[in-house]
Amino acid sequence: MKKTNFDRYLEEQLQDPEFAERFKAAGEAWDIAIQLAALRQQAGLSQNDLARRVKTSQQQISRLESPGYEGHSLSMLRRVAKALNVRVRVMLESDAPVKADALAEAPVPYRVKRAAPKSA
Repeated sequence: MKKTNFDRYLEEQLQDPEFAERFKAAGEAWDIAIQLAALRQQAGLSQNDLARRVKTSQQQISRLESPGYEGHSLSMLRRVAKALNVRVRVMLESDAPVKADALAEAPVPYRVKRAAPKSA
C-alpha cells in the first residue's frame, strides 16, 4: 500500500518520545469512548437514559463518550458498567518483556523449619 503524506508525517512525529506517548494515550481514551457508546447503544439507551440510571448528567455521559476526554475515574466507570450490566476490567502491561516463569513474589515454603535451640 502506498504511503500518504499523513503516514509519512505521522511516522516522523512518532520518533519524538513525547508525541508518541501522547498519541498512545489518545488511542486509549478513544477505545474507552467507543466502548462506552457502543455498550450504551446495545442496551438501547440514550445518553439521558444512562445518565438517569447512573444519577449523573447527560453532559457527563457525553464527556465519557468523547474521544478527547481523559478524566475517566474508575468509580464512574464502575457506576456506568453496573447500569449497563457489564464489568470493568483494567489491565496494566509492562513495556519491558517479562519472563514467563517470573513470579511476583519469592516462593514461600509450606512449612518453616525452626532452628534447633542452642545449648549453653
